[in-house]
Amino acid sequence: MILLKEKLSQFHVAILIYMIQTGTVIITLPRLLAQNFGTNGWLALVLVSVIISLNLLLISGVYQLGKGKSIFEILEKSIPKLILYPFYFTLATLWALIGCFVGKQYILIFKMIAFPTTNPMILKLVLVVLAFFLIIKNVYNISKAATVFFWFITWMLILMFYFYNDFQFSRLTPFVFKEADLSINGFFTIYIAFLGYELCLLLFPYTNKKTKLMRAAQIGNLMVTLSYLYICFIAFGFYGHEHLKTLQFPLLNMMAYIQFPFIQGTENLLYAFLMFSIIITSVMYWWSARVVIQRVFSINNKAITIIILAFSFGISFFSDSLNHAEKWLAILGFTELGVAYLLPVCLIVILLIQGKRGEPSE
Repeated sequence: MILLKEKLSQFHVAILIYMIQTGTVIITLPRLLAQNFGTNGWLALVLVSVIISLNLLLISGVYQLGKGKSIFEILEKSIPKLILYPFYFTLATLWALIGCFVGKQYILIFKMIAFPTTNPMILKLVLVVLAFFLIIKNVYNISKAATVFFWFITWMLILMFYFYNDFQFSRLTPFVFKEADLSINGFFTIYIAFLGYELCLLLFPYTNKKTKLMRAAQIGNLMVTLSYLYICFIAFGFYGHEHLKTLQFPLLNMMAYIQFPFIQGTENLLYAFLMFSIIITSVMYWWSARVVIQRVFSINNKAITIIILAFSFGISFFSDSLNHAEKWLAILGFTELGVAYLLPVCLIVILLIQGKRGEPSE
């Protein structure tokens, strides 16, 4: 009997990319834009999104030239495993640490606003256990869970209607990027808020022509861009860029402004629902680390997942403050930015050399 392997659908991939990209940064993004890009800083999101779309086109080149082969098959066809294994370990460590610090940053902020007396490592352990039960499943189940979680958090965009009465176009000013502190570091700080899309490099073997993987990745990136644009546009019109610079968590401040007769602490509600997105982001980076490590060791899924999560949990003990976690995330984000561009370029060069040698692509 022939077993048909399930392939990812375009819809699930688009939602998965959206959920990986969406993270804790959304609550600080309006301030980061005001500090780095000044008046109408929200427009910088369009520029960043266009550059990411170009990066996705680069990844699309790998997908087309390699005819959907996994990046590991492409690399191992031309490079000895003795050279590749240290590279695999480096990638797995990077992705495991990103998953670790994304979760730790969320936990530290959650502790600050909701559970000030609770040990953050207890909350971190709960997050790791939840992540474990997702990672041991295949990527198809993770994508379906991401779709369910998507509906849990996306409805909160409706709450932006609440600010329409206090929104003033005069706060946006007619100037663009005036009073900006433009710098390369500031630009990359905003760019890191979109990272996660590059993991589509690992989804090649789980798709077919019907998936239209790269179109789905572009749609996911567009969804993130539109949601970020909408929230930041409202924030700039609600506070003005000068006031935004002074707020640590602008989105939480906005949510605290909403008063319902049946619920208090709307900002806590937002942050609790944001956990679903954080879980998917961490899970996908940890899942990626597991996929890479399994190219080196033939260990079953549960064992390698426990090792990666135990490593990540142990590392998170060394980060006991929000500033420390954010510094680590910035360093890891810049490194991942290099991977997002250099890895596809290297793969395209290898595929072109293989094509020139007449080596079959399948």
